[in-house]
Amino acid sequence: MKKTLLRLSLLLTLTVTTSFAIDNLKLNPQLNYSSDSLDGPLIMGDDAQSGFVAGKTNYVIMYGEGCFNSKRQARRTVELYNRYRNQVHFVVVDLDAKRSPEQQKLVKQFYKGYIPHVVVLDANGNPLYNSSGEVESKEIEVVFAKSFSEPAVDSR
Repeated sequence: MKKTLLRLSLLLTLTVTTSFAIDNLKLNPQLNYSSDSLDGPLIMGDDAQSGFVAGKTNYVIMYGEGCFNSKRQARRTVELYNRYRNQVHFVVVDLDAKRSPEQQKLVKQFYKGYIPHVVVLDANGNPLYNSSGEVESKEIEVVFAKSFSEPAVDSR
């Protein structure tokens, strides 16, 4: 009986967690890539308040709306999303907007005060990449490939 309840609660937890995944990422069409103008949120999508999802590689971008480096990284992020959305959970943290508790936890744990900031977490939440500044898509794709080849470890 206890095993059945444990499995049911785990299934419910995973279902609830994954139902909050950001989807349909798109760039804000008003972005000016040559200036630090405030153009609004850089990336838009459905349920933009999602946080880390266990059991899947997670890509987290933290950015400020008035940063041209963040705008260029946002463009790379959406390109990565279009290629890896079935394998990677994407988390978009706009530091100029209200954040969910899950996002605030990521900011507290990984953000060092410089934008853009990109973190790639393995299925267990361990950082595989954690750095401020722009990062080329190819570098992130190498990190993704490594995360896909490593089996998830049950941390219970």
